[in-house]
Amino acid sequence: MDAQDCLQTLREIKDISFATVDGKGHPQIRIIDVMLAEKGALYFCTSRGKDFHAQLLRDPHVAIVGMTRDYKMVRLASEARFVTDDPHAWIDRIFEQNPSMNDVYPGDSRYVLDPFVIDNGCVELFDLGVSPIFRQTFSLGGAPTHLQGFRITDACIGCGTCASNCPQQCITAGKPYVIAQEHCLHCGLCFENCPVQAIVRRG
Repeated sequence: MDAQDCLQTLREIKDISFATVDGKGHPQIRIIDVMLAEKGALYFCTSRGKDFHAQLLRDPHVAIVGMTRDYKMVRLASEARFVTDDPHAWIDRIFEQNPSMNDVYPGDSRYVLDPFVIDNGCVELFDLGVSPIFRQTFSLGGAPTHLQGFRITDACIGCGTCASNCPQQCITAGKPYVIAQEHCLHCGLCFENCPVQAIVRRG
C-alpha cells in the first residue's frame, strides 16, 4: 500500500472519526463522511454554521481515523484547509459523488456547505487482522512522518529479555537485538523490562 491507498481506504470506510481543537484548546471529535479521495488528497465539507467549521478555520490541525471490517486501521494527522478555488463547483462535485447529500441539503441549500481538503500530513496503516500485526507510515504531500515506538541501542548486552517479553515476537537476536518496526505494537514491554535500559523511544 501507499498513501493514496490509505486515503482510498478512508473513502471506502466513509464514516470516520474526525478530531479538531476548540477555542479553549480542548479536543472535539465527531463522525464525518469522506466525500472524495483523489490525487493525494481527501475532501469533505461542513456547513458554515457549525462549530466544526469555526474550529477548522481557527486551528487547522486535525486527526482522523477509520477501521475496516477486517481490522485495518488508517490514521491521518494533518491540517485541513478551506478550498478557495471555486468552492461551489467543489460542492457540486461532492454531491455528484455522494447523491444521498441531496436529501439532506436539497437544491441550493447545499451552498451553505464549504469544501475542505487534506493533502499534507502523516498517514499510518495499522493492520490488526494479520499475525504478526503490520504497520506502515507514509508521508502525504511531502510532510514529515512521525517516528514512534522503540529501538535498541548499542548498550544491549544480548540477554534476550526484550525478545522473550515481546507479544508479537518481533525482536530478533543480534548485536544489538533488533525490533522489526513493521510488526511492533509500541506497547513498551521491552522498554520496561530491559535490565540495562538499552531500549529508548524513537523520535
